[in-house]
Amino acid sequence: MSRSPDRTPLPREFFDRPVLDVAPDLLGRTLVRHTELGTIELRLTEVEAYAGEVDPGSHAFRGRTARNGVMFGPPGHAYVYFTYGMWHCLNLVCGPEGRASGVLLRAGEVQVGQELAFKRRLSARNDKELAKGPARLATALDIDRTLDGADVCHAQDDQTAPLAILTGTPATPDQVRNGPRTGVGGDGATHPWRFWIADDPTVSPYRAHAPRRRAT
Repeated sequence: MSRSPDRTPLPREFFDRPVLDVAPDLLGRTLVRHTELGTIELRLTEVEAYAGEVDPGSHAFRGRTARNGVMFGPPGHAYVYFTYGMWHCLNLVCGPEGRASGVLLRAGEVQVGQELAFKRRLSARNDKELAKGPARLATALDIDRTLDGADVCHAQDDQTAPLAILTGTPATPDQVRNGPRTGVGGDGATHPWRFWIADDPTVSPYRAHAPRRRAT
């Protein structure tokens, strides 16, 4: 018999830990997105860890910039970036403050507000595809750069906060798998820092890095 997800908000201390501890521990947690049209809730099923200045795959590998400043803390905030000129991606910053690291939210199961998610994800063929991949997740939840820096640590009944993370139903150790990160090339390609819930249909397919072709 499955138990109901825990509605207790995750405290800031949860995020104030090494990124490789936080990332797998996010699986099964509940991401809440409050919008003007209603609330969407998603069970996280796939994430990727990025370790800042010691990680060639991280946006912060070469230091702090205007774009990646949120990654340097404090923990428990959203880092949102725009990629390929068309997609947003949502990350959660973890600690300690001053040392950049974050977890990319790659996929999840929309459990509340599916009708709102479908309005934003018109190409989704079924509910399993609504947030199957980081760009799809951000689109389904109406995530953009206006949420960069948003605090995700709130009281349970705070309906004014755009984003929150609840305890949910954490994945058990035997459910968690890990492997290389999707689409990461160079020296960071082999880091097995992608984590997912085994056999979950909302997890996105793995794709190795493919160098972008230069125009001739």
